[in-house]
Amino acid sequence: MSSLPPALDFPKMEEEMVEKWSKEETFHMQNKLSLDRGDKKYTFYDGPPFATGLPHYGHILAGTIKDTVTRYASMNGQYVERRAGWDCHGLPVEYEIDQKLNITHRDQVLEMGIDKYNETCRSIVTRYTSEWESTITRLGRWIDFKNDYKTMDPSFMESVWWVFRQLFDKGLVYQGYKVMPYSTACTTPLSNFEAGLNYKDVNDPAIVVTFPVKGEEDTSFVAWTTTPWTLPSNLALCVHPELEYVKIKDVATGKFFYLVKTRLNQIYPVMNGKKWKPSKASELYEIVSTLKGVELVGKTYEPLFDFFANTPRSNEYFRVLSDTYVTDDAGTGIVHQAPAFGEDDYRVCLKHGVIVKGGDIPCPVDDDGNFTDTVPLVKGMHVKAADETLIKEIKEMGRLHQKDSLHHSYPFCWRSDTPLIYKAVPSWFVKVEEIRDQ
Repeated sequence: MSSLPPALDFPKMEEEMVEKWSKEETFHMQNKLSLDRGDKKYTFYDGPPFATGLPHYGHILAGTIKDTVTRYASMNGQYVERRAGWDCHGLPVEYEIDQKLNITHRDQVLEMGIDKYNETCRSIVTRYTSEWESTITRLGRWIDFKNDYKTMDPSFMESVWWVFRQLFDKGLVYQGYKVMPYSTACTTPLSNFEAGLNYKDVNDPAIVVTFPVKGEEDTSFVAWTTTPWTLPSNLALCVHPELEYVKIKDVATGKFFYLVKTRLNQIYPVMNGKKWKPSKASELYEIVSTLKGVELVGKTYEPLFDFFANTPRSNEYFRVLSDTYVTDDAGTGIVHQAPAFGEDDYRVCLKHGVIVKGGDIPCPVDDDGNFTDTVPLVKGMHVKAADETLIKEIKEMGRLHQKDSLHHSYPFCWRSDTPLIYKAVPSWFVKVEEIRDQ
C-alpha cells in the first residue's frame, strides 16, 4: 500500500491507458496475431447505431455489453473482427431532412425527386461519426472505426437481398398485413416501444351507434367507440362469448336494443347518478330476453355505411363475431370491428374469415392519414379532423344513439408530436413457425 500514490486520478489513468492502446495499436495487433495463429472465427451480429445524433446512455450501456462479449471470445482464443457500423436507413435520417426541407407528405418527395432526396439524406448520415469514435474510444471499447461499414454501402444492401432471396426461394416469406402504431405525420409505423414514449391527456368524441339487426323489426345492436373515423371501415361486430347480454325495449321510443347486461348504464347515464334507484329501471327499459354472447354470433345487421358493401368478400361482412378480448368495463359489450385500424379487430376478423391471410383489407385512408375518394363525404380530410363530420352524418341517418366525450391518455408520435393511429401496414413476413425448431 505504501507504493500507492497519495491520490488516484482514475479518469486520468483511463485516458493514459486508452492512449497507450492507441499508440501501440494493441487492438489491431491482437487481431493480427489471432489471424496468424489461424484462430477459429467468432461471428457477432451487431445492430449498428444511427450517426445522425450523439451517443447516449442507451448506446453506451449496450456498447459496453457488446464489448464484454467480444473481448471474452477473443480472450478464449477466437478471432473476432469488430468493425464499427452505421445505420443509414429509416426514419431518423428522413425525419431530419423532412424538418430541414419542410416536407410534410410523400408527394413532395416525389416532386423533389427520390434521387435528390436520397442524396440529401446521405449528406447527414455520418454527421457525428468523429464524436462517436471519440466517445466510444474513451470508454475503452475495442472496435475498428477506420474499416467501418455503412448500411447504404451496395455490398451491405446486396448481402441483405441475398439473405431475403434464400428465404424466398425456400418458400419462407409471404406478404401480409400487420396492424401497428402509425404516425401519419412521418408516414411510417412505429414500434410499440416508440408508441409508449409520448402519451398526452386529450378529449375524444365517445359515441354510441346503432346497427339494425336483419330479421328483427325495430331492433339494433348498440356499439360504443371513441374513434368515429373508423366507422366507414366497419366490417363486423364482436361480443364476448360467455358474458350475459340482454335484449331490451326502450320505454321512451319503443325500440329494442342488444347490449351486455352490466352496461345498461352506458345508454342510460342517469343510472350512474348517486340518486339512482334500481326500482326506477322499469321507467327506462324492459328486459325482453337474456342470452349468452355466443347466441348472438352469426346474426347479421345493416351496415352503417355501404362503402364496402359490394366488394369482394362482402358476403362475409356485417355479422356478429365473438372473442374473449371484449370486456364489460366500458362501452356496451359490443365492439365494432375495423380490421384495418385495430390489432384485435384484425386478429378476430381473420379468425372468423371476414378477411383472409394475404388478402386485401378495406382501408379508405392513405399514408398521410387522409381519407381517399372511397369515402366522398370526408375525402382529403385527416382522420382525426373527420370525426365531427362523420358524427353529423351518422346523426342525420338516425343511427347516432348517444354522443359524449372522453378524457383519456392517448399516444402521440415522439418525433412529430402528432396523434398516432393504429393502421394495417402491408409487409413481408418470414414464416418463423416453420423454422423455429431448427
